[in-house]
Amino acid sequence: MTDTATRGAHPHDPLNADEVRTAVTAVTGSGRVPDGTLFATIAVDEPDRTQMAAFAAGAPLERRIRLVVLPGPEAAVIEVVVRVSDSAIIEWIPRDDVRPALLYDDAYRSILALKEDPDWQAAMSRRGITDYDKVQIDPWPTGSFGRDMEDGRRITRCLSYYREDPSDNGYARPVEGVLATVDAARGIVLEVTDFGVVPLAPEPGSYLPEHNEPLRQSLQTLDIIQPDGSSLSVDGNLLTWQQWTMRVDMNALEGLVLHDVGWVDAPSGATRTILHRAAISEMVVPYGDPDPMHNWKNAFDVGEWGLGRMANSLKLGCDCLGEITYLDAVFASEHGKPYVLEHAVCIHEEDYGILWKHTDMNTGRTEVRRSRRLVVSSIATVGNYDYGFFWYFYQDGTVQLEAKLTGIMSTKGIPVGGTTSHGTVIAPGLAAPIHQHLFCARLDPAIDGPINEVYEVSFTGEPTGPDNLMGNAISRRVTRLESEAAAKRQVDAASSRHWRLVNPERTNALNQPVAFKLVPGSTPTLLADPDSSIGRRAAFARHNLWVTPYHPDERRAAGDYPNQHVGGSGLPKWTAADRSLIGTEIVVWHTFGVTHSPRPEDWPIMPVEYCGFHLIAAGFFDRNPALDLPPPSHCH
Repeated sequence: MTDTATRGAHPHDPLNADEVRTAVTAVTGSGRVPDGTLFATIAVDEPDRTQMAAFAAGAPLERRIRLVVLPGPEAAVIEVVVRVSDSAIIEWIPRDDVRPALLYDDAYRSILALKEDPDWQAAMSRRGITDYDKVQIDPWPTGSFGRDMEDGRRITRCLSYYREDPSDNGYARPVEGVLATVDAARGIVLEVTDFGVVPLAPEPGSYLPEHNEPLRQSLQTLDIIQPDGSSLSVDGNLLTWQQWTMRVDMNALEGLVLHDVGWVDAPSGATRTILHRAAISEMVVPYGDPDPMHNWKNAFDVGEWGLGRMANSLKLGCDCLGEITYLDAVFASEHGKPYVLEHAVCIHEEDYGILWKHTDMNTGRTEVRRSRRLVVSSIATVGNYDYGFFWYFYQDGTVQLEAKLTGIMSTKGIPVGGTTSHGTVIAPGLAAPIHQHLFCARLDPAIDGPINEVYEVSFTGEPTGPDNLMGNAISRRVTRLESEAAAKRQVDAASSRHWRLVNPERTNALNQPVAFKLVPGSTPTLLADPDSSIGRRAAFARHNLWVTPYHPDERRAAGDYPNQHVGGSGLPKWTAADRSLIGTEIVVWHTFGVTHSPRPEDWPIMPVEYCGFHLIAAGFFDRNPALDLPPPSHCH
């Protein structure tokens, strides 16, 4: 048993194996759940801001573990909180008609049941497939479409792909036209629909090196070395680098989480707070093909899958390059057993070109400083797609989140020589539908203190007139977002729109309120009809910006249980109250992503596509904070 209600431990310490065992034993030993009970998620019950403030002031803080418990195959869970110090159950909340993220056990049951189903076998036989071991089955979360078979069940919809060899790329040969629905918790096939036979695509679509020879021979060795070691320091999960300090964690659903991000002021040594917490709260991948074989396909990769559960063990020289520090992560299986994912987080520093430079035209003297950034990253494989999440911290105080999208596109079979209306032909007999990848970052700001406000800033040109004789004037329009309704905002690249996160109670040496600005990339919003199933379930993606008053129970943009949910939960539900955003602690939600119009160049594996945002100091400092960097010693 681990007692973390001490000053020696930190509330944002990662989950450990002893805590998993303590919490599971408390639940299974309570007499309130049957044998065979499963655990959808087990994670630290994070303290809220009030508790963290008390801890900072010297008060002890009890360590608690939150479990989502599945006592049976029905659409119900029990939310349980266990106090670690004495194994006491302090919360026990049954929740009916909700489903957790898709369980591995449910996925396996779906696959096994389907391969034994005579209707599915008959559909395979109509396509000349008799060796069912050569069929890859992908169980998907089913969405919510008001069908009777959805009621009271945890269900999956299953797609089939043919692999002649186990190492084949299954997505190269979709078994088009066969769609199955399975009661995943019970392992019962509910429906097999055959929309008609489409021949298998002829090409294997391999991305393996042995199938893509000759390989390039022109690349010479590129080594990144730091003979004196890395400049970063890690103590447990406390990371410090240059002026930056933060705690790094992972949980099963959100994946990579940052806590207590701050900047250490060089003259005083005091830490100035910037973010309480930052993570991807939800992401959705809606597909845009109305074909009944594909029109239901939408994946919530946080709430229906779990970016932490799907995280990779990262490899030196492949996922990370240079002088690397790794962090492991402890997760729990659905049967309540702790396990360690080694190298779940990669931390290193890298050169990023020029940070600042000037050549004095009078004296000829040149001053240049190279930019070095801290990289904190993780990578998750969610079915066919792979997602990298890279947090960058720069020496001038900038924070950047970059999502890297790669992997294999979801495909559909078409007749060789055929076309598709809502996608792209990417190989003979193979197409990929248009789709979107929309991420929602939950940013819990603390710009030099707890009370923050958000201002929208846009720019416009002024017409020629008495006060603008040359027609060159540019105006800045600044609007304080005072309520939740007013804070539902969109990106506007033409006006260079961004949002300033301001502490109204603190000023810099120029008597300006200290601030960071959230600078979005060129990013879409959800294109599906607002009244559609996915339009209701992923309503968070209809706006690029939401701002809410801080509430500890408001954690994920689509709600805690998007799997098979009818929609309307999360941000739309919370913001309906139109709460004030003035004089309070706030949370900023930023939706960003890409609309993916597939290309032949994305096949058979997709080169990385990038999206994300920056948080840039805008009055947080009195001047360039990187003036104290020494000149490069090796500048020739």
